[in-house]
Amino acid sequence: MTKVLITGFDPFGGEAINPAFEAVKKIPETIAGATIVKVEVPTVFGAAIDTVVAAMTEHNPDIVICVGQAGGRFEMTPERVAINVDDARIADNKGNQPLNVPVYADGAAAYFSNLPVKAMVEAMKAAGVPAALSNTAGTFVCNHIMYGVLYHINTNPAFAHMKGGFIHVPFLPEQVLTKPNTPSLSLEQMATALTAAVEAAVENTEDINVVAGQTH
Repeated sequence: MTKVLITGFDPFGGEAINPAFEAVKKIPETIAGATIVKVEVPTVFGAAIDTVVAAMTEHNPDIVICVGQAGGRFEMTPERVAINVDDARIADNKGNQPLNVPVYADGAAAYFSNLPVKAMVEAMKAAGVPAALSNTAGTFVCNHIMYGVLYHINTNPAFAHMKGGFIHVPFLPEQVLTKPNTPSLSLEQMATALTAAVEAAVENTEDINVVAGQTH
């Protein structure tokens, strides 16, 4: 049976809630016949990768999807690529703020997700939730964990069979009450979209050729 490991971060940056793991908690335990394993990850450089790699080792999933918050985005955004740099705009939850340093000194400049990211975008839109393909995961802990997962998939033979990637979610409505003109999606919309994305990841061995990128 296919197994999907899906992770979400704890709150960071002064927010009381992080919609990433809250949405992950709401998705079904089985999707498209695949068993879903859910893990909360600390918003901390180093520890985030350690946590997800430990879960990859323990559960041996076929698919790894990490989820994080990108406040200000309008859509659910699967990420196409992770780059080999930590360059933090703010400190993480342990006060770390690395600047211009590689995630892994021996890693490639970038790793592309090997998930069917465009199929995932189309599935989320078909489920009635705004979605688009993103070409930048930033340089904070979200990019850090995506790069870490793909680094280990690409360099560790024990993980070579896995597919991995990352999805950013917007703010929740309650997070934007004091942030005028800032977009948000409900927790139910996020969970619906994540469920559709996981289903697409399980059912599509190859990606599809459609227009899916953002216009900005």
